[in-house]
Amino acid sequence: MTLVTVFAVLVSYLLGSIPAATWVARGRGVDIRTVGSGNSGATNVMRSVGKGPALAVAVFDILKGALAVTLARTLGLDEPWAAACGVAAVVGHNFSPFLGFRGGKGVATSFGTIAALDPVVGLSTFVIGIFTMWLTRFVSAGSIVGALVAAVMVVALGRAPWQVLVIAGLSGLLIWLHRENISRLHAGNERRLGEKVK
Repeated sequence: MTLVTVFAVLVSYLLGSIPAATWVARGRGVDIRTVGSGNSGATNVMRSVGKGPALAVAVFDILKGALAVTLARTLGLDEPWAAACGVAAVVGHNFSPFLGFRGGKGVATSFGTIAALDPVVGLSTFVIGIFTMWLTRFVSAGSIVGALVAAVMVVALGRAPWQVLVIAGLSGLLIWLHRENISRLHAGNERRLGEKVK
């Protein structure tokens, strides 16, 4: 490991830790950590502030993962280290030092990382995840199904072991962070897409 590698991973973590959802919501007079799910993510922004700000947050969060991978490649690092930088961005998003090491669930940033590492897996994840959200009206269901698809696809396509480990690991982390959503889905009281915070 070189100083360039350490620099890239650290910068990726800090990039991922930028809490766009919290700052955008705060600009609208809302403390997103005290409403809805309390998560610093696009879904909570949509429910508490509106679709426009939520879309901006989602795009920014996707770019955090993609830019981390791109940064590593630009610095001449090997693909496994580019993946490590993407993972660092996801960890930064989920456990941001700007939010007391809390954050979101990493859906958008994980997607940005996966899409940058493997566009085929990324596109498959996106299409099936969005279709599941549209079909069920549950953002959490789309996120969970998308994560499962990513993990299955990377194995089915015979990708390198390091890529399987990274993408399956990101998928597993995402599903674990959705454990409360899974309980609510099972109980029938999960919020549907478009439902406002009361």
